Amino acid sequence: MDGVPRVPEQRRAGSGTAAESGPLRFGVLGPVRAWRGEVTLSTGSPQQRALLAALLLREGRTATAAELIDALWGSEPPSQALAAVRTYASRLRKILDPGVLVSESGGYAVRSPGEGALDLAVAQDLAADAEKARGTGDLGRARTLLNQALGLWDGEPLAGVPGPYAEGQRARLEEWRLGLLESRLDLDLEQGCHAEAVSELTALTAAHPLRERLRELLMLALYRSGRQAEALAVYADTRRLLAEELGVDPRPGLRELQQRILQADPALAEPSAPVTESPTAPVRPAQLPASVPDFTGRSTFVSELSEVLSSASEAEGRVMAVSALAGIGGVGKTTLAVHVAHRARPAFPDGQLYVDLQGAGPRPAEPETVLGSFLRALGTADSAIPDSLEERAALYRSVLDGRRVLVLLDNAKDAAQVRPLLPGTEGCAALVTSRVRMLDLAGAHLVDLDVMSPEEALALFTKIVGDERVAAEREAALDVVAACGFLPLAIRIAASRLAARRTWTVSVLAAKLADERRRLDELQAGDLAVKATFELGYGQLEPPQARAFRLLGLADGPDMSLAAAAAVLDLPAEDTEDVLESLVDTSLLESAAPGRYRFHDLVRLYARVCAERDERPGERETAMSRLLDFYLATAARAYAIERPGDRTVTHLEESRYEGCLFADAAQATDWLLAEAEPLLACVQQSLRPATLRRAVDLLLAAIDLAESGAGSRRYETTAMAACVAAVAHTDRHAEMRARITLAQVLSQSGRFEEAEREAKRADLLNETSDDPWTASTAPNQLGIIAICRSAYADAERYLLRAIRAFQADENKPGEASAVCNLSRTLASMGRTTRAIELARRGIKIYDELGMSVRLANARYASGIVLTQAGRLPEALEELDRALQIFTESRQRLWEGTTHFRIAQVHLADRRPTQAAQHAEQALALGCIGGDWMRANALTILGKALEALGQPDRARACWLDALRVYEATGSSEASEVRGLLSPIAAA
Repeated sequence: MDGVPRVPEQRRAGSGTAAESGPLRFGVLGPVRAWRGEVTLSTGSPQQRALLAALLLREGRTATAAELIDALWGSEPPSQALAAVRTYASRLRKILDPGVLVSESGGYAVRSPGEGALDLAVAQDLAADAEKARGTGDLGRARTLLNQALGLWDGEPLAGVPGPYAEGQRARLEEWRLGLLESRLDLDLEQGCHAEAVSELTALTAAHPLRERLRELLMLALYRSGRQAEALAVYADTRRLLAEELGVDPRPGLRELQQRILQADPALAEPSAPVTESPTAPVRPAQLPASVPDFTGRSTFVSELSEVLSSASEAEGRVMAVSALAGIGGVGKTTLAVHVAHRARPAFPDGQLYVDLQGAGPRPAEPETVLGSFLRALGTADSAIPDSLEERAALYRSVLDGRRVLVLLDNAKDAAQVRPLLPGTEGCAALVTSRVRMLDLAGAHLVDLDVMSPEEALALFTKIVGDERVAAEREAALDVVAACGFLPLAIRIAASRLAARRTWTVSVLAAKLADERRRLDELQAGDLAVKATFELGYGQLEPPQARAFRLLGLADGPDMSLAAAAAVLDLPAEDTEDVLESLVDTSLLESAAPGRYRFHDLVRLYARVCAERDERPGERETAMSRLLDFYLATAARAYAIERPGDRTVTHLEESRYEGCLFADAAQATDWLLAEAEPLLACVQQSLRPATLRRAVDLLLAAIDLAESGAGSRRYETTAMAACVAAVAHTDRHAEMRARITLAQVLSQSGRFEEAEREAKRADLLNETSDDPWTASTAPNQLGIIAICRSAYADAERYLLRAIRAFQADENKPGEASAVCNLSRTLASMGRTTRAIELARRGIKIYDELGMSVRLANARYASGIVLTQAGRLPEALEELDRALQIFTESRQRLWEGTTHFRIAQVHLADRRPTQAAQHAEQALALGCIGGDWMRANALTILGKALEALGQPDRARACWLDALRVYEATGSSEASEVRGLLSPIAAA
């Protein structure tokens, strides 16, 4: 790397030996320091450190006395300079290991005691390795190495070291650090981490306003984050600054980027590095399921599909191939598609993606969820994945552009589900399987897959059972495959059962299938053929297996944990695991991961048919009731472990089934996040009169799913369904709680008018009820909403009610919450002294109870109050402590919201660079309050940017914020119009 100071001799083994306490190490990328092992050595006075630095940076070469004098004092050395140099060298020699500092030819040299003894040398090696990794296309490793190199800096290089030599080296090392930082940021953008890069680049451009490369990277990062107006504003700010400061125009690269942004150049969405620097994709997914070893027949279809796929890899073809296989369940669509995909792998060297779209089930996979999974598999960071379906689909196509990737979309519901998941670029291909013909999938090569021919069916049966057994009973084998309707999955199940039972003959199996009472409508056309296939396997199960198969199929969730399954079956975990693993062996159940199980969607439908036919109605309802009780008990424990002393759990409906135990809050959070989908599915399934109240209370206990941002959308949908069910069943108690829970999630997404409407309904209903939880939580929630709507008099009235209700219920954490909210209200009304007292009272309550996340909420509130009181250092301390807890607790939305509040403090304290950086973090993470809070963050960011001399970008931020405020009718719109007015007038 040009211009990088090299010190090769510093990496050679010297003649000295390391002391017993550890090797000798030196640092110059910060204060000049020396260590022996982990012990810091005293390097003496500033001049003595300057001598050591000069020797360390001489690349192991000898420095003459004259050179050292010039390095330390320049053109005006003291009269005793030579004596001083000798004294410094003598003192250093006593500190260091023998043979490290040596005298040669009237001068001195430092011989390194071993590999990596100097931090600068380590940084150089890491930078060189990063450059090599980037050259080979390993961008992830290059980025990691550069981060390691940059991590070696500990402040200003050669900090506190006097002399002209140190001054020159300081400038050179700082310039090198900035170059490394630019390279790392460039890699960030190459790997789709533009959202994270914006925050860092905003701070860097403020610190180095004339560095055009940083401005260029910021423009690109903003553009890729969907912030085109801001990206163009950065150019306008840069052009004006360069003209004012240097009297020059931006360099050609910056001007060219501006034009490309104005033209919405599609290539800007792609990695910007030359192809020669990244010849291979950084991530090569290989997600295809294993191809069955006994794949049989289908030669015509294999040839046809292979030919279509090969067209996508032909240079002159320049097409995206799409093949859609249609047929009834069990006909072998997936088996054929996987087999063909494996054969085609060499034509798609950049990877293969696979997903089961669950199209035949009650809840097909959402395209945006699948796109999120695909983008992560292709190397996109979580924080760089946008929220909306359209944005995810666009990013997905951009990431695939220039790559040759095969996408297998299995078990699709319809063309609408498939369209966003198609690559859309030349060189890529998609294979789709579905129960329906996709006539409306434009450009697709359609294949209708029928049952096997008798010869193919017999060949498949023979491969599984074995030549010897089939040859001995060929006619019986033909009877078996005929009874299976030549349906591949039915044949596979039948053959597998026979292969696992060495005492059976083929004739025994044929006789079982010949029983018409078991096959009355098993061989009919259409979906009934699928039912017949699974009936064969189900009929072979032992009673405990069959019961498990029936009952587990009742749950709607995408999968089920071992503990949840044990609750459904009312069995010990060990016995449950045995029966589930035996079902996995029959292929009627899949093991999604250790301790988790799932049905194929068609198998689940069949299992429910069996449950309706073979299980007593009371047992079906009891099994689902046990599952609900399991989730309620476990969610209540998770809630309680995070909120010790909170009375909410005592007001929940009684659970008759034991839940999971947790060692700590982290384990409870892990469980809640892992069970989000099955848990919410259980709530929706339980919205009937007998279980409605428990279902609503389960939703209440799992509120952290909405608060953390992990499942906000699904949680909101479920809460709405709970409200509808409560009204339909005229259950006022359930309706109150469901409406408050819905109000909480609505207010967290910034929809305050809707949230207020729901909370007021709950509050009104409670006037004729006696629910302590509603009596306290409803006014507290109304108070929070009133604060957000700047209706402080209403907020005070509601919150005083809430405090009295929490106190009557002896709910100390609830009281603390309302007290903290009241402190914010009073601060906004100018009553800061009382507000600070209340904030401290809230913190004290939470602290005494040993709470973590709630304590963070209290410190967050205290930080806001102290900010409004003008006590900024104290406010920043409180908010920093809150941020640390939120981050450790994986409360992403609260983490982002706290960054916004910290930005407010920095701006009030006239630190616009830090304010801009934290506002960008808030935008990247998201906030409690949804679009409304995002607009608040944009407003603060704009103020910080204006203070940094970037009015055009500030205006772009305010215009975005104004659009949100006007759409939501927020009072903040008038402030933003005022901010925009002077700029517009100018």
